[in-house]
Amino acid sequence: MPQLFTSPLSWRHQGRVLTRSPHQGQFGSSVVGDPCIVWDETLGTRGGWRMILFADPPGHGQAISYKMHPISAGDWELLGPLSFTNPEAILGGPEGYTHKPFVVMDPQRPNQAACVNGRYYLLTVSFPRDHKVVQRAWSTQLAGPWTIEPEVLIAPEDESAFDGKHIDAISGYYFADREEFVYFYMGYPQRAQDRRISPFGSAQGVATQRVGEARATRRGVILAPSEREGHWSSGYVGGFQLLPGSSVGSPHRWIGLLNASPTAPDPADTAISREEPPPSLGGFAYCDEEWPVQGWRWSDEPIEWVADIPEAAVAEGERVNQWRHHLLVLPDGQLALFYNSGSYGQEQLYLKLTQ
Repeated sequence: MPQLFTSPLSWRHQGRVLTRSPHQGQFGSSVVGDPCIVWDETLGTRGGWRMILFADPPGHGQAISYKMHPISAGDWELLGPLSFTNPEAILGGPEGYTHKPFVVMDPQRPNQAACVNGRYYLLTVSFPRDHKVVQRAWSTQLAGPWTIEPEVLIAPEDESAFDGKHIDAISGYYFADREEFVYFYMGYPQRAQDRRISPFGSAQGVATQRVGEARATRRGVILAPSEREGHWSSGYVGGFQLLPGSSVGSPHRWIGLLNASPTAPDPADTAISREEPPPSLGGFAYCDEEWPVQGWRWSDEPIEWVADIPEAAVAEGERVNQWRHHLLVLPDGQLALFYNSGSYGQEQLYLKLTQ
């Protein structure tokens, strides 16, 4: 099994896995990325992988693979948008725009969805007015349809807080022994934070929710932008995947997989990417606490700097940014790393494999 942190990993670029539609305005013509991959035993006769992803428009979608080792473009079938029983409950205007969906996982079993009292849960980011919030939906099957819960799960509450503007890029895990959900999210500040390098950079926050509670409780920052000049995470922090260290050969109890950037946002910037300026890089953090809501530390280096992307991968469209990452631990222990790459708002899904 590849070893994280005990020896450096070597990765092979595999190229595009999913491609944007070439027809403007059609499903997935802007972005195809931010994957969340879970095993679905109801697929076919032997089960398969279901990928829930950010496909814009309309902001959400899914793909499936019947192969145990889905490591090429031909292994995935893009199905289309997610189905909701009550789309009118999605906050965000007359068309109910919501994006970046994530299925709640079992924290001890990578890529296994948590089934809580017969229900699977889906987290999604919606847009009421000027602030992004998180909503939750449920279904008795991973194929959906999903029913949106009426209560907003996590929302900005204090304009001076690290997450005073947006709650974004949500992920979630259910700890059955505690009967408690843990949610990790990207918090955007409305006002400058007390940081030397990046006062306006997003940070990774955490929230918890006990079974039966209608709303999650925000617990604060677990990973702020690094205060070390030039560190790969010193600008802003993106989406998060939680992995048990034992599943990837790490001596640490927990591993976090994130995207981040060394570039701090500038409030005077008017570019569409002003809150997430390039480059976006993938990398790890780690935690040795039993309950992973504190005690997180950054790894020293990213998985790959932009300057180190091979020429063949650049020719395939990997440029400037490697956005939200998701690690699929394959049955033989090999690690498959999925991520969207490309200019902001023009991203497609790519894959690296451990050598």
